[in-house]
Amino acid sequence: MAKALIGHLRSDQRVPSRVSLDNQRLRRRVCDLETLVLQVQLENDRLRLENERLVAERSTPALESEMLPA
Repeated sequence: MAKALIGHLRSDQRVPSRVSLDNQRLRRRVCDLETLVLQVQLENDRLRLENERLVAERSTPALESEMLPA
C-alpha cells in the first residue's frame, strides 16, 4: 500500500511545478538579499570613510595647537 501511495504521489504533476515555483521564488529572494547586502556594505564603507575623515579633521587642529610654542 505504501509503495502504491508513493508511486501515486510521484506521478502528481502539481508537485514538481510547485517545487519549481518555490525554487524560483527562493532564488529570486536570495538574489534580492545579496543585492541588499552589497548595498549595505557599500553604504557602510562610505560612512566609515566619512567618519574617518571627520575624526581626522577634528584631531588635526588640536594637534597643531599643542605644537605651537607657549
